[in-house]
Amino acid sequence: MKARRALHFVFKVGDRTQTSRFYRELLGMRVLRHEEFEEGCKATCNGPYDGKWSKTMVGYGPEDDHFVAELTYNYGVGNYRLGNDFLGMTVVSSQAVNNAKKMEWPLKEVSSGVYQAEAPGGYKFCLEDRESPKRDPVLKVTLAVSSLQRSVDFWSKLLGMKVYDEDKKKVLLGYADNQCKLELQDIGQAVDHGTAFGRIAFSCPKEELPDIEALMKKENQKILTPLVSLDTPGKATVQVVILADPDGHEICFVGDEAFRELSKVDPNGGKLLDEAIAADKSDEWFAKHNIPKSSA
Repeated sequence: MKARRALHFVFKVGDRTQTSRFYRELLGMRVLRHEEFEEGCKATCNGPYDGKWSKTMVGYGPEDDHFVAELTYNYGVGNYRLGNDFLGMTVVSSQAVNNAKKMEWPLKEVSSGVYQAEAPGGYKFCLEDRESPKRDPVLKVTLAVSSLQRSVDFWSKLLGMKVYDEDKKKVLLGYADNQCKLELQDIGQAVDHGTAFGRIAFSCPKEELPDIEALMKKENQKILTPLVSLDTPGKATVQVVILADPDGHEICFVGDEAFRELSKVDPNGGKLLDEAIAADKSDEWFAKHNIPKSSA
């Protein structure tokens, strides 16, 4: 197995204005690229929706060496029901904590120098109030599981992740020392994904994708989207396969070579997002007619 990389986590958002404010002004991330689509994604990147949607990548640097957030927005959907599946993203940044205090964004101190903040939509972020490391400030993503040993077997034995730390309730896994880690926490009950269910993405050499798909079939594991090519107009075509772990967490593996081309930072990304937000009059329309946007 050649080098694999942790890329991003997908969040469904219902309010791009406040969401953008949280990631840019509070966390201090920047918009890496923004894209608008007229119809749903073949790999259900935006969930089970066929209508107009947008994708915004935000992070502290390019996905070549940073773990970022993918914010998907479905026009007309105002909110999503959270489950107990996503437990948080941990970021090391004294600046983010300072920003939150200046913005008077609600912060909960969970231990000395460690705070919890909620992004719009209720997604939890753990902020460690210390200087960011030279590498990516995003340390880990924590997901809930119902059986720790079963999950460790899946992620380490089938997907090849290294176990970095483990106790009775949690395990820390990753593909490399200098990458964002995946933390699995046993919650002792079934995992509920709500309608806000996310997706974690990794890259691998393109030639490994058929092998991953074949292994999942052999081991009777769930394949949500068989190996497929995704076209982005004017950009690289990437191949992906979408899996689900034993608790239904969605996992995307994408061919690394084409993804590096696709994921290049667009210096106009922030401007494109701002223009899209300004052009989207749906909030005004729903407010004028005194009815709420639909819930997912």
